[in-house]
Amino acid sequence: MANLSVSEFLPTDLEDALLVGRVWRRDGAHEGPCVIAVRGGQVFDITRAVATTADLFDRDDAVGIARNAPGEALGAVADLLARSLSGARDAANGQARLLAPCDVQAIKACGVTFAVSLMERVIEEQAGGDRAKAAEVRAAITALIGSDLSQIAPGSEAAMRLKEELQRRGAWSQYLEVGIGPDAEVFSKSQPMSAVGFGADIGLLRTSAWNNPEPEIVLAVNARGVAVGATLGNDVNLRDIEGRSALLLGKCKDNNASCAIGPFVRLFDGRFTLDSVREASVSLRVAGTDDGFVLDGVSHMREISRDPQQLVEQTCGAHHQYPDGFMLFLGTMFSPILDRDAPGSGFTHHIGDVVTISAPQLGALVNTVKLCDEIEPWTFGVRALYANLAARGIAPAA
Repeated sequence: MANLSVSEFLPTDLEDALLVGRVWRRDGAHEGPCVIAVRGGQVFDITRAVATTADLFDRDDAVGIARNAPGEALGAVADLLARSLSGARDAANGQARLLAPCDVQAIKACGVTFAVSLMERVIEEQAGGDRAKAAEVRAAITALIGSDLSQIAPGSEAAMRLKEELQRRGAWSQYLEVGIGPDAEVFSKSQPMSAVGFGADIGLLRTSAWNNPEPEIVLAVNARGVAVGATLGNDVNLRDIEGRSALLLGKCKDNNASCAIGPFVRLFDGRFTLDSVREASVSLRVAGTDDGFVLDGVSHMREISRDPQQLVEQTCGAHHQYPDGFMLFLGTMFSPILDRDAPGSGFTHHIGDVVTISAPQLGALVNTVKLCDEIEPWTFGVRALYANLAARGIAPAA
């Protein structure tokens, strides 16, 4: 990671980007998480104006607060990124490192929202989580239903006719149900305060032998169910465990450091909107540190099968409220199948892989792959946050 340029991790239109996030500061008698805004390439601590990003996202004047609220200058954003990338946990007094840009919000995720990922989920299921069988199953499934389901609108008459035909052939799958049926898959990815940020380690279960990153755009949605901004995320995926049974989804998705979000949330304003998300492209690079392996890929949001606003509405509404807001992973079309260790074995992570997820208007999220049980344990939760804020004399919104 040290060989990468810090400028690669910032939006290409930084001067126009309204970026907010969180850092961990050590300053005086107290240390803890702080809300920040990036203005003109400089970082400002605005925690005295908004104690949490959840509070900020709920404010009608969130854009004005991010632009104008009084704040303590913390230096250049490039320096903050470089410091966070170094992995330093003992920064000098007053220095800061990036955290995930969300705090008390629920962390939700949508699955099977792209045709390519739909095919791979079906393959995982049919292979029973055995990556050695994936190539054979992929060929059989493609021969039966084709390789392109992107033109089928979920819940449409055409989708229901395909469902009936596949059921008749005995080829229906629970993943096809959420891929082309009327109801999206929305699951709890991680717990409030558990996501890691830019530069942090991300975790794999020691028992997983077939896994991959899932590069995604993540919406920041407030308590009223309104999407107020977007960022990047890695919905770390354990293909073998989920492939054995979809009932193991929680076991494979929610683990120590298994959710990365960042580097910042870019707030929606006149220059960057939900339409910008609809037209975005998300790039992925996996660089192996032990074998020189490099994997590159790109996802285009215009190929998503369910509109981002529809996914928000399927998550939140009269049927379900989120009083602290939520972060919503929109899904990925990227399921790497490039052979890494042996012909026909497909892709799986090696410990030490550096994963970079990027989009021109959002910057880049960079993390290093390790084992969940070897990463610093998660100990700072919601109660610790509020105790910390109280000790610093900061009151969250009532």
